[in-house]
Amino acid sequence: MVLFTMTVTALVAGPHMPRWGDLAHALAGSALVIAGAIALNQRIERRTDALMRRTASRPLPSGRMTTRQAARFGLVASTLGLAYLAATTPWTLVGLTLVSWVVYVWVYTPMKVFSAWQTPLGALAGAMPTLMGAAVAGHPGGLMAMGLFGVVYFWQFPHAMAIAWLYRNEFAAANLKVATVVDPSGRVAAVLAVIGATLLLPLGLLPWLAGAASLAYGVASLLLGLGYLASSIDFLRRTDDIRARRLLRVSLVYLPAVFVAVLWAARM
Repeated sequence: MVLFTMTVTALVAGPHMPRWGDLAHALAGSALVIAGAIALNQRIERRTDALMRRTASRPLPSGRMTTRQAARFGLVASTLGLAYLAATTPWTLVGLTLVSWVVYVWVYTPMKVFSAWQTPLGALAGAMPTLMGAAVAGHPGGLMAMGLFGVVYFWQFPHAMAIAWLYRNEFAAANLKVATVVDPSGRVAAVLAVIGATLLLPLGLLPWLAGAASLAYGVASLLLGLGYLASSIDFLRRTDDIRARRLLRVSLVYLPAVFVAVLWAARM
């Protein structure tokens, strides 16, 4: 999903499509950095992962890999990825990738055991690939790039809150400060889901308002956003596993559908 959102943004953020070779270099280097970041994330979270059934089978808690191996792989992959990007892509992309790596590995990951603010901070790293893709196109500060950044950022709130509810007991056992652990009633999580889905409505329309996508895209984005908001409101009205799972499924449809729609509208 990270590389998908990065690719689509690279293809639609500027007035012209980037060269395929430039995009390939950007994706290759970014993939290495992402792999390294995930390995370091699991290295840091190995003890809490062992306490949760959903993560206990990962390489470190299951004993298939040592902490030293994970740290070595994470650092080598991250370093090689950044070096490759520095040699083949604009420095703007290198800087954005480094910022995303730092936020994910050294801010979001350690904060999980201290504060529920880890969700909005982690969402920054999750949305950064849109700006990275726009950097490939040479327009990281354009309206299209910022709109898609906002879409991915706020999309994560309903998505993350659904997961937080479904696995609330496991998160509590691992002492992770997600919204459903801080507030076991689920009210805070549901409100955050509705806020995120509400803000997605105008942000999803930005590509159309900017004149970079057709009215058909605007209609598709609005309908998808209303469906996501309706599912979030349903989760707020009655916070239970059925509605959380439904919201999670809707979230997995919403994001790729919006990005496919903007790609189709902008380039087809």
